Amino acid sequence: MRYSVSEITEIIHDRRTIQPKDYTPREVQRDIIDRVLGNAVWAPSHGMTQPWRFTVFTGAGRERLSHFLGEEYRRLTPPEKFLQKKYENHTQRPLQSSVAIALGLARDPNRKIPLLEEQLSVACAVQNMHLTCTAYGLGGFWSTGAAITGTGMRDFLGLGEEDQCLGLFYIGYPAIEWPKGYRKPLPDFVRYVGE
Repeated sequence: MRYSVSEITEIIHDRRTIQPKDYTPREVQRDIIDRVLGNAVWAPSHGMTQPWRFTVFTGAGRERLSHFLGEEYRRLTPPEKFLQKKYENHTQRPLQSSVAIALGLARDPNRKIPLLEEQLSVACAVQNMHLTCTAYGLGGFWSTGAAITGTGMRDFLGLGEEDQCLGLFYIGYPAIEWPKGYRKPLPDFVRYVGE
């Protein structure tokens, strides 16, 4: 055995989604952010296209992101569907987090890999980020929605026309006890076929 399976299993089982409203104001240091992202880019990448593009918002950059998200939610939402709570979530989450990371996907110009596979590669990168945050005792929260994943956000981030933003990943130190987790028993999800 090359590594301790029990330790990696413990980290996987301990991973939790912790929302920014439950973070302290304590700042996540740059070296930790770099480790989180350094582990993200070791996600599988079919054809080695390495589609990940991360835009990291810290300090006053979070205010710029907050303002954009509020305006974009307002622009995209018909007045009859506008919800003040959703607007507040969009504008407050970046300010409640020490770090907000936009999850960009840069399409391979040769299109040798299908878009779905590139999206799945970014999702694997996010899992690496979440697990690394867990190891550091940091909360992580992956947020999506039209204002975050639409063309307005793509342009705000300076991504190309064929590129995408697949969400925002918020990081912060939890102000709450680490949440407990639960999964159904393995047989509820698995079917073996031997012949």
